[in-house]
Amino acid sequence: MAESSTPAAQGHKPARRNKKKILLTLLGIAVALPVLAIVFILTFDWNRARPWINARVSDAIDRPFAIRGNLDVEWERPAKTMAPAERTWRDHIPWPHLIANDVYVGNPAGMPVRDMASVRQFSFSLNPFGLLHRTIGIPLLRFDSPRVDLLRTDATRNNWTFKRNEEPSRWNLDLERVVFTDGVVHIKDAVTRADVTAKVRTLENDRTYGVGWTLDGTYNGAGVDGGGKAGAVLSLKQQATPYPIQAEFRSRRTRIALEGTVTRPSQLAAIDLKLELAGPSMDQLYNFTGILLPTTGPYSTSGRLIGTLGEDSSRWVYDGFKGKVGSSDIGGRLEFVTGGKRPVLSGNVRSQQLVFTDLAPLIGADSNAAKKARAAETLQPAGKVLPVEEFRTERWTRLDADVRYAADRIIRDKQLPISKLSTHLKMQNGVLTLDPLEFAMAGGNVRSNIRLDGSGREGKNAIRATTKVTARQIQIKQLFPKIEQLQATVGQINGDAQLSAVGNSVASLLAASNGELKTVINQGQVSKMLLEMMGLNVGNIILTKLFGDKQVKLNCMATDFAVTNGIARTRSFVVDTEEAIITVDGAINLAGEQMDLRINPQTKALRLFSLRSPLYVRGTFSQPDVSVDKGVLAMKAGGAAALAVAAAPVAALLPLINAGPGRDSDCARLVAQAKEKPTAPPPGKLQRQ
Repeated sequence: MAESSTPAAQGHKPARRNKKKILLTLLGIAVALPVLAIVFILTFDWNRARPWINARVSDAIDRPFAIRGNLDVEWERPAKTMAPAERTWRDHIPWPHLIANDVYVGNPAGMPVRDMASVRQFSFSLNPFGLLHRTIGIPLLRFDSPRVDLLRTDATRNNWTFKRNEEPSRWNLDLERVVFTDGVVHIKDAVTRADVTAKVRTLENDRTYGVGWTLDGTYNGAGVDGGGKAGAVLSLKQQATPYPIQAEFRSRRTRIALEGTVTRPSQLAAIDLKLELAGPSMDQLYNFTGILLPTTGPYSTSGRLIGTLGEDSSRWVYDGFKGKVGSSDIGGRLEFVTGGKRPVLSGNVRSQQLVFTDLAPLIGADSNAAKKARAAETLQPAGKVLPVEEFRTERWTRLDADVRYAADRIIRDKQLPISKLSTHLKMQNGVLTLDPLEFAMAGGNVRSNIRLDGSGREGKNAIRATTKVTARQIQIKQLFPKIEQLQATVGQINGDAQLSAVGNSVASLLAASNGELKTVINQGQVSKMLLEMMGLNVGNIILTKLFGDKQVKLNCMATDFAVTNGIARTRSFVVDTEEAIITVDGAINLAGEQMDLRINPQTKALRLFSLRSPLYVRGTFSQPDVSVDKGVLAMKAGGAAALAVAAAPVAALLPLINAGPGRDSDCARLVAQAKEKPTAPPPGKLQRQ
């Protein structure tokens, strides 16, 4: 027993005590390190870290960055909305809350040396537990009094595009919400000629919106202003509630107003807005939307805009819109999709009532007062009838289209019964087709196939145009329903036209056109009153000079023009009335808008009256002149001989006759005689008459 107290046994006690000391020391260090770290963090002057932070951030974003004011870190518990019983131990651990004052970001190299952005103060809390999983978790990022200056000097250089690392980062950024207080955003863009400033302010006591803003400046050389409201907190989480927004923009007389919500604003994943548009012409929306729309008169529409945006494409639907263009109503659905070779506009548009004059701006045929209202670059010269306003084809290759349009009823100043206009418009790589452009008229129909190649193959703003028009079975009595004298007639109109040309306006296209025009009018009556109803002042003068102011029965009128380099020459122009055969020869110069026609009347038999001498129709389209050739007397010839001589070239109109009422019509007999060899009565018979 005494051996237990030997020196060897006693040596184990100091060893045990040493082990305890080591354990206690290690435990003390383990406790002290976090305490020291916390003490260090709480007492450390973070302003000493500003040069290091500034250098690292500047290198990462490839432009100057600096925290010029005080930099501080505070510790606070994360704000939680859950009940205390549902919280875990993590919710009691304070998070670092960084506050940086007077922060600025400069422009990249090669751009003007000035601030791109500056903030009086920005602050955010950092989730320390996310760092364990390489996640920078920021529940709320707050900017106080920010100013942002966005600059673009050309199509390839701007200050809002940051360089990206070729290798993907191993760290993820999880930013949930962003809050802005009073600030300024300035945009200067040389591409769109924009110089716009928006001022943002905090709204008090508004349950829906937290910030408001106003905007003014210039866009595409025109003044622009507006304003709006937005939510106080911009939520960027996937499951966040939609972000409310309301805005209105005005430029000259164009107005864009919207109100609705944006879901996941960081990705613009879903947009649902009520959209109102108004202005002097739809084509002026191109500067705001990038969507090519036709030139129109004053318009206003309202509908629902739904948008979904992906990484490589987007889809916008303007659904259930209604409105007016000029005096015509309009409504339907349009869809705009990006992501392909070119954006595509498609949809269906309908008008219950279309005022025909509202189509005039499409071809530049509206008045100069209307052109000034829609800020047209070219006005119509005095004395010029054919529209000279150039087409803007430089935009045609930027969009493809597939749109159907229909009008249930058409109103014209002369109350002509034209109705149910419909067309299928397609745009493919700068080539516009209307196939068909069709409308019902007076019991018949007019169908056109139009192709306009504005792809640039023919030069700037030049169009290669081809058109084919057919008119069939247009009933004269339905064409003029208010003229009582025409209601007993069974006559009808048939016609064909086919033209091609290269030009940059309606006037230049017609001036260079080639093709032919043919018409046949079978049976009817002609009077001064009828021509007044049609607005044909030249025909009114001719009829008065030939027959006086009286009703004249029309058996047949057949016309055949050949068009070469903008000059339409008569191959055949015959008018067969109950009293005479009238032939017309000459030319119409579409380039110079000049007419030079000779009208030759020939009586069918001896009458108590005598037809006037040949007439000449000369002058311009705007100021035509009808004169009598006093040196030539009217000839009185036998009806059969005159008919045969005049009708010889009319055989080319046989297809139009076949489309008419039948073989027994006067026009059918006229064409049948044209197929026979012309004959003339013996000279003696002419002398006896």
